[in-house]
Amino acid sequence: MPLDLCHPTAPHKKLRLPEWYVSSLMMDRALDAICRRVKKFDRKHDIPYLAGYGLDGKTIYIDRHMPKFFKWRGRMVDTDRFLVLHEEVEKTLIDQLGLHYLHAHQIATRAEEAAVRAAGIEWRAYDRFMQKYVKTIGDERLTKVPKDLDLKPYRDEQDDDLLNRMLDSVDAGKAPKGIHVRDLAEAIKELRKKVRRHDTPGSHRAAAVKRKTK
Repeated sequence: MPLDLCHPTAPHKKLRLPEWYVSSLMMDRALDAICRRVKKFDRKHDIPYLAGYGLDGKTIYIDRHMPKFFKWRGRMVDTDRFLVLHEEVEKTLIDQLGLHYLHAHQIATRAEEAAVRAAGIEWRAYDRFMQKYVKTIGDERLTKVPKDLDLKPYRDEQDDDLLNRMLDSVDAGKAPKGIHVRDLAEAIKELRKKVRRHDTPGSHRAAAVKRKTK
């Protein structure tokens, strides 16, 4: 992917609208700006859920089997740039603002969707194409995973999914004998809150600032 080049649909001409105005052209330029700031881009490994990032945030990984282009109504669409946007937004929200992965992922997905729609592509078609190549944790195709891949997103998603399934079971009245269902449900909910708090530099900074203000 030519990360150092602007997208051909975003020519550098003066806009007639204010820069803060929502427009497809401005979204395309913003996407270009983010892609150009990626320090290292890697497509040589197997990555769970298509894409990820290094622990230091300097490397963006995209699964080596993920096609570089998506054919949409006769157009060959570069998919890497949308995945880069998602990963950069997600990693920044986690490290700088201390958000939990599940929250950062939701915001990053909305940004990715906005960029896809701004490019004139149907989101459902794009997402359906992406899902064909997703590798999940435990997938036998994960044979070449980078050593510095940030695993927090996968750990948090699995932990929260497990707790959520436990809660569904409790809500259905399935609890060990001698255990009050209501008490168990409350305990699981509290534990989910703790699991959803990321142990990130951003969260440590926020805690430090809070201590100083006391």
